[in-house]
Amino acid sequence: MFDRDALPRVLPFLVYMFFVFLDDMLGRLGWQAHELRHLYAVKIGAVLALLLAYRRRYTELATWTLGAGGVLAAALAGVVVLVLWINLNAGWMSVGAAAGFDPRTDGAIDWLMVAVRIAGAALVVPVMEELFWRSFLMRWIDTPDFLAASPARVKARGFVVAVILFGFEHNLWLAGIVAGAVYSILYMRSQSLWSPIVAHGVTNGLLGGWIVSTGHWTYW
Repeated sequence: MFDRDALPRVLPFLVYMFFVFLDDMLGRLGWQAHELRHLYAVKIGAVLALLLAYRRRYTELATWTLGAGGVLAAALAGVVVLVLWINLNAGWMSVGAAAGFDPRTDGAIDWLMVAVRIAGAALVVPVMEELFWRSFLMRWIDTPDFLAASPARVKARGFVVAVILFGFEHNLWLAGIVAGAVYSILYMRSQSLWSPIVAHGVTNGLLGGWIVSTGHWTYW
């Protein structure tokens, strides 16, 4: 898996998941959620540093191939995923309880913390996750030479496995599966990784705005 082409797409995701694991472990050891809030900035900074270091290796991002119609379709798909995400929240649709991310200090919102959270979720996470889940894993399941594989020709096995694993990466697993399916279909139809990145970014960015305006911190 960790060959020359895979590593730049796998390592940022592994670093991201390491910080998720670290946050969970520190919580189990007695650290309070408000004491761990700044860990998110470190996590996003580490992932962003890797993405920038490997930027010349992301050949699928080297050119912008989406026209106005493609951008609009991706943005609309992102909005649809957002609406589904905040409604697919029944008990059986989730795994465990999300601690969330509360940016308030003594009742007042720390807007710098909110800005970092939304920027990370809307600009960094979509690039990192789409490089791993769609560009790498979905195609690699079909063939180790994944960069040579056309997104339009991904087989059902690669599609299903990547979508299900993407879903269970999230607390709201059903919403995650739906989102993964939408992003994968966008990638396969457009054959441009920018399409699911735009959709993913729209979903995460609007979700951040909805969370702040409603106070549903567990969705973070």
